[in-house]
Amino acid sequence: MKIITLCGSTKFKEQFEQANAFLTLQGNIVISLAFFEQSEGLEITEKQAELLGNLHFRKIDISDEIFVIDVNGYIGSSTKREIEYAKEKGKAVRYYSSGEISSNVSN
Repeated sequence: MKIITLCGSTKFKEQFEQANAFLTLQGNIVISLAFFEQSEGLEITEKQAELLGNLHFRKIDISDEIFVIDVNGYIGSSTKREIEYAKEKGKAVRYYSSGEISSNVSN
C-alpha cells in the first residue's frame, strides 16, 4: 500500500476519477484534487489558486509517489512544478500516458 497524490490539469476530471478508482482498487491511499475548476466551470481568485497550489505541495509531501494525469502527453506549468517538487523530495513519479490504467475500470 502506498500513498499516491494525483497531479495534472483540472480539465481532465474523468481521467482523475479513472486513476483514483484504479489505484484505490490496487490497495493504495489516493489523494486527489479538491475540485476541478476547469472542467466544472468554476472561477477561483488568484489567492485561492495560490492556496490550492500550496495545499497540493503538502499533499505531495505526505505521499510516497505522484501519479501524473498527462492525457495525450499534456503537462501544464503547474503540473511541471509539481513533478519537479516531487522529484526534489525523492518521490516516485508515474504517468497516466504510460498506459498502465485499465480501460475496464469504470467510474
